[in-house]
Amino acid sequence: MPVHHAKRTVTTERVNLRKPRPTIEALHEQGTEMREHVPREMHGQWKPSAKRGDVLSILAKSNVDRQQNLVPLRMQRMSASPFAFLRGAAAVMAYDLSTTPTIGCNVVLAGDAHLSNFGFYGTPQRELVFDINDFDETVIGPWEWDLKRLTASVNVAGRENGLTRNERRVAVMLAVEGYQENMERLEPMGTLDIWYLHATPGKANILRKVPQKALAVMRKVTDKALHSDNRTLLTKVADKNANGQWHFREDPPILTHVSAALRNKIITALEDYSLTLSRERRHMLSRYSVADVAHRVVGVGSVGTRTYLALLMGKNDDDPLFLQIKEALSPAHAAYLPSRKAEFIHEGQRVVVGQRTLQAASDVMLGWTEIEKRPYYVRQMKNLKASVPIEWMSGDAFNFYCWACGALLARAHARTSEPAIIAGYCGRSGVLRESYAEWAEAYGDQTVTDHAKLAAKINAEDQKLLRNR
Repeated sequence: MPVHHAKRTVTTERVNLRKPRPTIEALHEQGTEMREHVPREMHGQWKPSAKRGDVLSILAKSNVDRQQNLVPLRMQRMSASPFAFLRGAAAVMAYDLSTTPTIGCNVVLAGDAHLSNFGFYGTPQRELVFDINDFDETVIGPWEWDLKRLTASVNVAGRENGLTRNERRVAVMLAVEGYQENMERLEPMGTLDIWYLHATPGKANILRKVPQKALAVMRKVTDKALHSDNRTLLTKVADKNANGQWHFREDPPILTHVSAALRNKIITALEDYSLTLSRERRHMLSRYSVADVAHRVVGVGSVGTRTYLALLMGKNDDDPLFLQIKEALSPAHAAYLPSRKAEFIHEGQRVVVGQRTLQAASDVMLGWTEIEKRPYYVRQMKNLKASVPIEWMSGDAFNFYCWACGALLARAHARTSEPAIIAGYCGRSGVLRESYAEWAEAYGDQTVTDHAKLAAKINAEDQKLLRNR
């Protein structure tokens, strides 16, 4: 059966292999000259736009296309803390970032590059790597937006970890320093060499020595990641009945079964998804069959998106495969950028291409599909994945993690940009670091204020429910 999205026409351009490339020196100078048009000190300025409107209204708009029965849960999770609010309020920050200065150098953005969206996962060779791991908001836009979201998250997470204002400043400056240092390292490297780079735990870091406290945290997380795969997930979320068939274990509201009709649509969507895989991976998928399908609530910002989990079984009980089928909404930044619908009509494809572009190595099962004319992307649910619990960290461990995330973000951006331009603009001095530290502190205050408004609204609604009982 042909898939609907396979029929769509997407605008593509042939690569021009005859055009001479500018020298690294010329590109670096171009970046340096941009300081005259956009002084680096400007990035430290933050004041909400007069047109910003009420933050609760922005959140309400971001909830319109979600499953309405799960919106209260989403708001509840976001109200847990200012950092949880920041994680879920990508739409709010996208609006705010659209009013900030940029030099006009676009990259493929992660779009949601906060501290908790970096982590460990397995490569196709089953090697553990550390990288960006969330791409729902990926889009082409100014590199500054990713770096500002990262530094804001450093500040807000630092507050919750008990860091003083000066300690938060140091952590933010280290995140920016990681970005500067790695971009400077990457600018003279060959394009293919940059695409080959991986951040592998246990290997010496060529830019900075890893503190002992950070190593201790990383060892715990990598051990967890190495034991996080399809086999270990099977007995955690599913049971085997008397007929030898595996079924998901109900865990409402997190994991719930779907109707027979919806189950059939999801299986059809997975069959359609197979056409977005390369031929050899499609053959690999053909060795499995669907055992069960369930609806799954995920994350903080993603709550309310239609997300399903499919359990597929292969040769025997030691051969399970969990595929997550997640709805791909329009990215938060899209409203403030030129339309690219001619390139990415399908939002699921946008997420997949963004992930393959930014990650050094990506899940072999990445693909996209549609269910009831809504776009989805598909990936493995467990692929040696583990996130670093930033709430555990302070001091050297927290500071190194912030630096590492900044360095990784630079490498991701360098894959699709001219790193020499960004390196030329950023420079080596502390000017950019100081500016982003000022920005992050001011935006941290803004986040605390916005979170308080949401918490007050939820508290008022809870009190009203109690009075009406």
